[in-house]
Amino acid sequence: LARMRQALAAYHVVGLSTNVAFLQRLVKSEAFRTADLDTGLIDRNEKTLFPPPAPVGMEIIALAVAALLDREARELRIDAADPHSPWTHGGAWRLNGGVSRQLRFGYGDHVLDVTLNTNARGSTLIYADQAAPFASTCQADDLRVNLGTRRAHGQVHCDRETFHVFYGGRHVALAWLDPLAHAGEAEGEGGKLTAPMPGKVIAVMVEAGSTVTRGTPLLVMEAMKMEHTISAPADGVVCEVLYRVGEQVAEGAQLLAFEGK
Repeated sequence: LARMRQALAAYHVVGLSTNVAFLQRLVKSEAFRTADLDTGLIDRNEKTLFPPPAPVGMEIIALAVAALLDREARELRIDAADPHSPWTHGGAWRLNGGVSRQLRFGYGDHVLDVTLNTNARGSTLIYADQAAPFASTCQADDLRVNLGTRRAHGQVHCDRETFHVFYGGRHVALAWLDPLAHAGEAEGEGGKLTAPMPGKVIAVMVEAGSTVTRGTPLLVMEAMKMEHTISAPADGVVCEVLYRVGEQVAEGAQLLAFEGK
């Protein structure tokens, strides 16, 4: 059983759905260990085999942030004609202090808010009412993060704006919600927010009754191998969310009902 669990944990599959997580839970179950196997196994052990999504811990968030920072560093444009340009480095140094960066990740129906504070003494990561020193090293998809008294080693595979974090036998897909990348993508007409093309809903950040400001990300959908964030066209209230995560939508379909102030 131990070898089977290790083999399943070694699978890193992104881009399509698999049953690896289900098989991991299955081989860890008491029924499997005691060979209590028949066609009714899944029904008898439904709560064990299909638990609610586990919370995303600080280590997983730290690995995703490390992967994001590493990707941004590799994407910096270097001008050979001006090797001393400050834009070549793009670090967090400031003349009279540090910088605080707000990051948001979509996880199913939830939005995870993260703060990264950086100054001359180092960085601090703040998430879910926890704060920890933050430092990281990256080699391709292999990452190590130092959180002071805790350390984490995992792999992160980036698929556009989705960060697939493999850590501790888990696979967690986090959608980075970049407000600059999606500025002006709001689709609003008569209080209706519609799908720009056929696709699938991969994250919902609000619920019925949510009060939002103009530009707030409301929903993320995947279409044509790209992610599209649907944002609030104005200050207002979300009256109804019409699609859930994983559902397919047609082009022009109303995604949310919205009432502007």
